[in-house]
Amino acid sequence: MRRLGKPLHLTPSNNLILKPEHHPRLGETVVNSQLKPVGIVADIFGPVKTPYVAIKPTISNPEQLLNQILYTLPVKSRRE
Repeated sequence: MRRLGKPLHLTPSNNLILKPEHHPRLGETVVNSQLKPVGIVADIFGPVKTPYVAIKPTISNPEQLLNQILYTLPVKSRRE
């Protein structure tokens, strides 16, 4: 589990935008501090040095996540 950061705002299409503390991968699961899944990393955009991350929420009320620290769970490797 790696700390992702605090969401900056919620878009009209209900995606959360944040400036990450580390570079996540697309499709990583985003969880809150109680390890409850709250979304997935849907897009990474902006400058290469300081990108922004769009998170597609999987919960019904994404506004409650605006003041919470979010974390990512790593994607399992496909190689074996």
